[in-house]
Amino acid sequence: MKEFSGTVLERRRIEDSPAVILDQTAFYPDSGGQPCDTGMLNDATVSKVLEDESGAILHVLDREIPVGAAIGKIDWQRRFDHMQQHTGQHILSQAFIATARAQTLSFHMGAELSTIDIDLAQPSMGQMEAAQALATQVVFQNRAVHILATDRDSLNSLGIRKESHREGEIRVIDVEEFDRSACGGTHVRSTGEIGIIFISGFERYKGGTRVEFAAGGRGLTLLQKDHDLLRQLAQIYSAAPEKLPELTEKLLQERATLSRENELLQERLLEGESQDLLRDAQRTGNRLIICRTFSNRKLENIKVLAQKLAATPGVVAILGVADACQIVLARSKDLTGNCGEAIKKAAAELGGKGGGRPELAQAGGFSPDSLDRWMRALEHYFQA
Repeated sequence: MKEFSGTVLERRRIEDSPAVILDQTAFYPDSGGQPCDTGMLNDATVSKVLEDESGAILHVLDREIPVGAAIGKIDWQRRFDHMQQHTGQHILSQAFIATARAQTLSFHMGAELSTIDIDLAQPSMGQMEAAQALATQVVFQNRAVHILATDRDSLNSLGIRKESHREGEIRVIDVEEFDRSACGGTHVRSTGEIGIIFISGFERYKGGTRVEFAAGGRGLTLLQKDHDLLRQLAQIYSAAPEKLPELTEKLLQERATLSRENELLQERLLEGESQDLLRDAQRTGNRLIICRTFSNRKLENIKVLAQKLAATPGVVAILGVADACQIVLARSKDLTGNCGEAIKKAAAELGGKGGGRPELAQAGGFSPDSLDRWMRALEHYFQA
């Protein structure tokens, strides 16, 4: 049913939006893990549908409509999508029972993907593939989906998948000769209308397993996106899609090798740079104080350089990074003075923040025009 006639019986307000109650409605409210229908009531847009504590169905609108006759139109694209996801969930839940003896604990229908939480402590890809294969078989068999009505006393005799605690008349969705489950949601008329059920991922969750899936049009959209991505990657690497894992592994190994070689080269360059700085430094008393400012250098790079300088006895290294407003301070183990203390003292006088150990510290967060004063303050600390 995509369109229906009804009568507006009552008008209310829901969070500053108008809402109405009808004498009858085809709009499905938020319930059982399934989002509500949307659509139109006369010329008003139905943005949300809720069920209150009394069981009344509230249609939240974007504008007021009067009490009296009304024509309702369901957003059929949204409704049919929800039908595909919900019946797909019933089939997938029964498939997990049949292939892994894993009951469904909860179901959530999201905007793009849906999830079921199942009581499966040690999930595997093989179990996912088996459940998906069985669910797909049921879809391709185009089994009829029946709606049964029963009461609590007769419910168990129907062989339902999960016990229901509802009272009164209970609605049961019967996927012919495969699954029966108490449910008030919207469903397809036959499993073939679902098209596909695709498991997109799974993870351990709260002692069980959370399974992500998409059915129907959503599944097709998801697979199309994945296919487009594979095609783009294949074009970038000039390789067939099935070769991408092997090629990626090869590229990662080459990258790791280049990274190790780069680290060795950086180490050699810093060693040479430290020797040049030591050779050009002027001795002050019993120590060499090396003050240098750099640009476009990473702090970690400068820190390694400072430590190499301080590995030589009698050296204090004060190295600044001008564009980043950062300073690294290091001293040799044979010298006195506390680098962390010196940094904190300078920060208190000149602004910024920092700290560290007696032999290595760093600072930052000060203004660019105070870098020279920072350098002089630290130099003065170790000259005193």
